[in-house]
Amino acid sequence: MPHSVRPSVAPSPPTTARGVAARPAAGALLAAGLLLIAMNLRPGVVSVSPELDAIRRSTGLSGSLAGLLTTLPILCFGLLAPFAAKLSRRIGMTRALGAMMALLTVGIAVRLAPGLPALFAGTVLLGAAIALSNVLVPSVIKRDFQHRTGLMMGLYSVALFCGAALAAGVTVPLGDALGAGWRGAIGVWAVLSALALLLWVPQLRRPDPTAAATGPGADSRTPLRRSPLAWQITLLMGLQSLEYYACAAWIPAMLTDEGMSSTGAGWMLSLMSLVGIAGSLTFTALVGRAGQQVAFALTGTALFLASLIGLIVAPVGGAYAWMLMQGFGSGLLISTALAVIVLRSPDAGRAAEMSGMAQGVGYLLAASGPFLLGALHDATGGWTVPLTVLAVLCVPMGIAGVGAGRPRHLDS
Repeated sequence: MPHSVRPSVAPSPPTTARGVAARPAAGALLAAGLLLIAMNLRPGVVSVSPELDAIRRSTGLSGSLAGLLTTLPILCFGLLAPFAAKLSRRIGMTRALGAMMALLTVGIAVRLAPGLPALFAGTVLLGAAIALSNVLVPSVIKRDFQHRTGLMMGLYSVALFCGAALAAGVTVPLGDALGAGWRGAIGVWAVLSALALLLWVPQLRRPDPTAAATGPGADSRTPLRRSPLAWQITLLMGLQSLEYYACAAWIPAMLTDEGMSSTGAGWMLSLMSLVGIAGSLTFTALVGRAGQQVAFALTGTALFLASLIGLIVAPVGGAYAWMLMQGFGSGLLISTALAVIVLRSPDAGRAAEMSGMAQGVGYLLAASGPFLLGALHDATGGWTVPLTVLAVLCVPMGIAGVGAGRPRHLDS
């Protein structure tokens, strides 16, 4: 395992409820529950995009409100992530995750009701549930899988990509098959979140130490905002999120402007998401043999940079190559960004704080990405300047990856 995974506090005795290593069946059930929760952290958001035209036709939604509908969850991710640590200290991480799966199910179901208020209210509710879950899952992994942290974080990122790819690929066909229209198509994902809640119920019956059970001297620790390492982790999370969401929002329009068909441009985006799974799987397979994560961050950055340069030089002719590079690079980058949050944290409580900071700032940056790219396109009338700006931002992303990927702890 990586040198950086060594816990700074003694693990729970094997006889406790948290003795996962000594109880394989309990550990497998916990891991399955966490990964199913992870699969639910993207479909509620991603399922809207394929149905956006149908939503606009049905409701008369303006272009600006349609943009708000797709941006609201990302804003929730950034604004609400810092509150996850407080919630986990109050009721415990396990109960908090159960509550978030219940809230996610309610939020998706609310969008089945007629009218725009229900659509937006449900989106805010599911955005809040995902925002807090984004922080809580890595914290539970840090607490309960201290000797398999890298592996579990890799599997977590794989589950995120699988959930996103599943929602992107089957939302429209599933809605058509059910004959339920766009509301049924985006509402059917409540079934998956309800299954995650059901699988999580056994965890709720066990003692749940709160996040306050952190390492010695937790109250005297330096605030994360004063830690250079914390800011390196945060910038890595933020910049890779900005790059990913900006490209995901505009690549289809970019390619159609260059002469590709709408169907082909949509397939390019799907290809990027599918290859992202391969990038995450590669990270999962190799992270246990690596003593640091610098190589993953730099490789992901280099691939993403190469794809942006390719899109500038030959957007349509090399589209398959650029999407393969960008997808694989994205998979490596998100896996690294999520993993270093817990690998650099000495205990579960610090991981919750670090995750709240990294994802809070990171997703606020990510929400600005699509807007920034669109504004630059409107100002220049082309895609060269927007893509060049994204390429330049790869430089600080790589530097942040080098700092965040070195084997050390936040409080060492």
